[in-house]
Amino acid sequence: MEFITGLKQQEEAELEDLLKAEEGTTIILEGAVHSIRDMGEIAFVILRKREGLIQTVWEEGKTDLELSEIREGDYIHVTGQIKDEERAPHGKEVRLSTIRHLSHVSCPLPLPIDKWKLNTSLEAKLDRRSLSLRNIRERARFRIQEGIVRGFRDFLYEQGFTEIHTPKIGAKSAEGGANMFRLSYFHRPAVLQQSPQLYKQMMVGVFDRVFETGPVFRAEKHNTRRHLNEYTSLDFEMGYIHSFLDICAMETGFLQYTMNLLEKEYSKELKLLNITLPDVEKIPYVRFDEAKRLVSEKYNRKIRNPFDLEPEEEELIGKYFKEEYNADFVFVTHYPSKKRPFYAMDDPEDTRYTLSFDLLYHGLEITTGGQRIHDLNMLEEKIEAKGMTEEGLEQYLDAFRFGMPPHGGLGIGLERLTMQLLGEDNVREACLFPRDMSRLEP
Repeated sequence: MEFITGLKQQEEAELEDLLKAEEGTTIILEGAVHSIRDMGEIAFVILRKREGLIQTVWEEGKTDLELSEIREGDYIHVTGQIKDEERAPHGKEVRLSTIRHLSHVSCPLPLPIDKWKLNTSLEAKLDRRSLSLRNIRERARFRIQEGIVRGFRDFLYEQGFTEIHTPKIGAKSAEGGANMFRLSYFHRPAVLQQSPQLYKQMMVGVFDRVFETGPVFRAEKHNTRRHLNEYTSLDFEMGYIHSFLDICAMETGFLQYTMNLLEKEYSKELKLLNITLPDVEKIPYVRFDEAKRLVSEKYNRKIRNPFDLEPEEEELIGKYFKEEYNADFVFVTHYPSKKRPFYAMDDPEDTRYTLSFDLLYHGLEITTGGQRIHDLNMLEEKIEAKGMTEEGLEQYLDAFRFGMPPHGGLGIGLERLTMQLLGEDNVREACLFPRDMSRLEP
């Protein structure tokens, strides 16, 4: 009988092994042929690995495979000797002795993924997503996105949060309205969840502090640079709060932790994309009505919608706080009750407004959050006041019937946060496989 006993040291080296090895060391590598530069008697065969590019050198008469048998896109297994070379990536190259194919490309690559920039349209990149992401700079975007999610998880674990995973199919949505994807669930009406909100609140009564990262669905008929119909939401909910500002403080802590993490462990990707991290040492906050007044007066803009912020207003608020306070982020607080969901806590000093907020990053909303109603009677009154029924909410309301602590939370749009950090103009640049009104593939 044979047994698997765990991981074993693999024979094939990674980039970190190459960097540690001395000149003259024989090394085995596996990777994708990213590009080939034929110089005649020698050729530079650049291999793409998960950590970056490695320069290998094919030499006529010294390498056992003809150069004509290697194509960009092939996956190969090679053996060679390390040579110090200051002009090579990382200051080292591998002089090849043997090459063995792991797989062959069946046709020429339709996108020039070896170029520094993919000078092609966004649509072309999305249509060929599995290929376009092999470009080093395109790939780096999603390494940085990984760092954001990693920072979110690691920071909240440190703060005593429990990670949960909630259903994405439900009888009723937390947000309500018409922008829901409806489906038949074994001949019963169901919807794709617009957020994990109701489940998060229920779990505060269990774990005190919870978080989740997962997809949410909005059937909004938008075709703009800032909207997706499926996106990834970073959610948390926390109990025993004293003010909705406790939620803002927790998010500020997450941003500080994450920017430090990116600086320390994703510096290569930041440099590759020429990204300057935002200042998150302190973030200003301003009331909704005051924010509207400030930008109206400074930029001579008429207030059209007293209950919500229009995209142009968000941009102007971001511009105002950058000009006045050099702030990359700003919390806009106390949104009108008319535009907030039934579970939002009204401001006891003025019930026309809620103890809620949005976080704007360079003039784009990336977060919505606030304090929730934790009293059953208040919840029932709010549901009735909004013309809703309790159908489909019975088990949610049970959590409050059996007692709940004061609590609140938020949801962060991962793709929007990534887009703003990267300095991109379209949220699809920050989504692996976007889903919008016209795209269901790949």
